Amino acid sequence: MSADQIGFSLLMLAVLLYAGKWVRMNWRPAQQLFLPASILAGGIGLILGPGVLGAVMRLVGGDNAPMAQGAIPESMLDIWSELPGLLINVVFATLLLGVPLPKWKRVWSLAGPQLAFGVTLGAGQYVIGILIAALILAPFFGVPLMAGALIEIGFEGGHGTAAGLQGTFADLGFEDGADLAVGMATVGVISGIVFGIILINWGVRSGKSAVLDKSVDSIPHHQRRGLVAEDERPMSAGSMTVRSESIEPLTLHFAFIAMAILVGIGILEAMTWIESVTWGAGDDGIELLGAVPLFPLAMIGGLIVQQILTRFDKHNLLDRELMVRIQGFALDLLIGAAIASLSLTVIADNFVPFLLLGVAGIAWNVGMFLWLAPRIIPKYWFERGIGDIGQSMGVTATGLILMKIADPDNKTPAYEAFGYKQMVFEPFFGGGLITGLALPVIYNFGPWPLFGVMLALMVLGIGSGLFYFGRLKQEY
Repeated sequence: MSADQIGFSLLMLAVLLYAGKWVRMNWRPAQQLFLPASILAGGIGLILGPGVLGAVMRLVGGDNAPMAQGAIPESMLDIWSELPGLLINVVFATLLLGVPLPKWKRVWSLAGPQLAFGVTLGAGQYVIGILIAALILAPFFGVPLMAGALIEIGFEGGHGTAAGLQGTFADLGFEDGADLAVGMATVGVISGIVFGIILINWGVRSGKSAVLDKSVDSIPHHQRRGLVAEDERPMSAGSMTVRSESIEPLTLHFAFIAMAILVGIGILEAMTWIESVTWGAGDDGIELLGAVPLFPLAMIGGLIVQQILTRFDKHNLLDRELMVRIQGFALDLLIGAAIASLSLTVIADNFVPFLLLGVAGIAWNVGMFLWLAPRIIPKYWFERGIGDIGQSMGVTATGLILMKIADPDNKTPAYEAFGYKQMVFEPFFGGGLITGLALPVIYNFGPWPLFGVMLALMVLGIGSGLFYFGRLKQEY
């Protein structure tokens, strides 16, 4: 494909993102569900593609009908399908860039209960998924056992992780798994917001909320449309840490991201080499680390670059808010491209397995929120737990949206505790090392070794929450 084709595809993706924002501002159901414009943009692209518009035109006029392959050319969809695998490295590289490491004592005291809750949710998704895959999907539907990892990949990891694992799915002979994971991520985001809003309204009516005394219906109209009121708009979206005549601040921050990704590449190459001369050597060798995707290691690269800057950069060149804007830009493009290039045929062919995994994942997360969260989070369990339920069913942004609704004026330590928990949680779950290793582990050793480890982590999370964190007298 030529540079012109790539450039034009990016332009059309940007137009779709604006169309998604327009829909959010003017379509009431999208406002009620707080759907991000990127998901709406991907949905529009999916409708205009061969899976919906093309299928309708073929049904009406045959294979030679106008737009029988949809309004979006196949070459553009091919480019969009490749974008998530690249952009996810940018998203993960920025996660810890500009985030100073706090004192461990405060992190443990404030985020420990939520870490126990988050580990329970994440490990439990593997336990539930592997049981369903081994007992139902593989014997009755012929679905590979690797499907047991789809709930955690789609729900905890989200669209970025699901799309980023496309190469791993293909290398391990489960190419349909990438589309199923992206579809699972879409189900997770939508169900996370829907059930999150239902739970918030329930929390207000039942007195579980320590902050809200009004339902979600009282949220201002401009917030529902995804707009910032003119008198509330911040002065800037980031700080100019350098003068633009020397280097543009965005360029400098892109350099930091590039260094983080390069460090991740170096780590991956070192891991692959070690494997090639040890347990992966020879025709009978086992490929485990070589199948790990780059993006969790890019996050570790970001942590390393951040520590170097903390130690040696006396001018504070890195601005966290500007880094967040770059992360959000990459994530919007990623989600829009991933959904728009999704294969509906794959989901239709595996609809029952897809449905079983989705329903089981939703039931697990909601059930744990209602039963476990109030027992292991000593104070403000509702406001703090709602963020974790949002993240465990969608992405981090979903958790932040729900926390913003449940605690609009930041009266509880929910945001701080959630952020600290993410620093420990994300290197492993939701696109971290465990997520990256899950597929090759199942492929090489079967589902039960991973099942045993995840079951142990789930029991550890529940046990430490019930018998330690839940009994602490917490000041925060």
